[in-house]
Amino acid sequence: MDRLIRLWNPHFSGKPTGVLKGHSAPIIFLCISSEDSQIFSVSNDNTVKIWHIEDQCCLFTADPKESGIHGDISACSYSPAVKCLYVAADCLAMLSLKLRPRLHSHLMASHNEPVMCCGFSEEFRQVVSCTEGSVVKVWDFDSGHQVFEFGGTHDLSSITCMTFDLKGRRLITGGTDGCLKIWNFNNGQCLKTLKKDSECHEVCDCIFLKVHRKSYVMSVGRARRIDIYLDIPEDSHHVQKPQPSWQDDLKNGHKDDILCIAQCPPSLLATSSYNGEIIVWNVISGRVQCRLVSPLAAQHQNADALDTSVPSIIFLKNLQQLSLTTALLSSGAKGCVNLWNVLCGGKFVSAFKASKFQQKITKMAKTDKDMLLYAADRIGYIYVYSIEKFAPEQISPRAENFWRAHTSTITGLQVVDNDQVVLTSSTDHTVRLWSAQGEFIGTFGQPESWNVHISSSWMHPGVPFEVLIDPLSMPDNEILNAKSCHSDARTPVRDEADRGEVKTL
Repeated sequence: MDRLIRLWNPHFSGKPTGVLKGHSAPIIFLCISSEDSQIFSVSNDNTVKIWHIEDQCCLFTADPKESGIHGDISACSYSPAVKCLYVAADCLAMLSLKLRPRLHSHLMASHNEPVMCCGFSEEFRQVVSCTEGSVVKVWDFDSGHQVFEFGGTHDLSSITCMTFDLKGRRLITGGTDGCLKIWNFNNGQCLKTLKKDSECHEVCDCIFLKVHRKSYVMSVGRARRIDIYLDIPEDSHHVQKPQPSWQDDLKNGHKDDILCIAQCPPSLLATSSYNGEIIVWNVISGRVQCRLVSPLAAQHQNADALDTSVPSIIFLKNLQQLSLTTALLSSGAKGCVNLWNVLCGGKFVSAFKASKFQQKITKMAKTDKDMLLYAADRIGYIYVYSIEKFAPEQISPRAENFWRAHTSTITGLQVVDNDQVVLTSSTDHTVRLWSAQGEFIGTFGQPESWNVHISSSWMHPGVPFEVLIDPLSMPDNEILNAKSCHSDARTPVRDEADRGEVKTL
């Protein structure tokens, strides 16, 4: 009932040899696969997790929304013969495992669990990364060495998102517990907790913004509403409630889980949801400015399983070739990126295939003056496009470069313009730094130091070893080039070893 998995030595019962944290609801099923040194756990919120016994880390999470497990779970059974976990609820779900041997346990990792987000504080020249295990690590940007670490930030819940205040001095994290917390990340002190009195739902994204002379923290998630908190650093109350919701949000807001929030100063805000809807808001009036519905290719109009979720949106303000004073880019189905004219009632302008392998774009970032777009997908590739001169008659903006940065979903992507580098994080447990051209600088936490401004100290021309040996990194890979829609099915994100695939029978 306490959402923990405890590992015990049968010959010593004084205390557990390990505790696995990550579930947000009581655990109702456990199975040990001694052959693979793995534990399978199922909680009553229909979340399935796979753990590695020796490393005591989470290898894979099947989210109930994505896995298709609906209703109360009545039974679970693991078949070691076919390596499948069967979950009986309203329908029978099968978690079919595609296991690979863990050949190189010594591979460099920044964390012991999946990294859910990361960011760069220019004020301190430090990188902050947050994990599924509710751990925050602070890194020295200029050397890659760890500076500080603190855990239990959201108790037993996963951190899902983070942002900084405008000066980069305070850290704001959101979690599956439905709370936001403001931190002094140099000493791990929690300065304030932001949460509602009513039932709290998972926070999926958050931002810090300034409107006129006031600053706010805004968050979105499974509550399907925009929660707004006034930033009052001098307020002595440790727990703060949100302001009343916008009336237009209550009446005309999202009908599905909100995945992403982005701002365009001074007055625009955009939110995107799981069902593909994007709403552009006026933050001053709190009213809907326009709605954007992601277009689907004609051949997929009736494909219910097509993943139309929008996990990433980004505003552009300098598209001279399109005569757009304000535009919006959003991740679409089958690896596409959609371009919208926000100030003309939400007009769809064009779309282009950003992912070479038609994988969902999970994160986007841009350079100053909107010259280059960096797009990251769910199998770890980063694509660079020149958008400065992108015109509607073009099929796609000019591709400048692409490389594979990680072996699984990229969860954090930031361009640090002053240093001409790119910061990334992934569910493969790593946080990495790259040159703007894709040269590998290093993995945070590696023994060797680097100097961002001395290329001879970088790992380049080397690449991360696990990326090098992963079959999905091979040119013209049959798996990636196969005509399969699995990448756009509503299935959970795979980890570095493609350890699980949920099928509903």
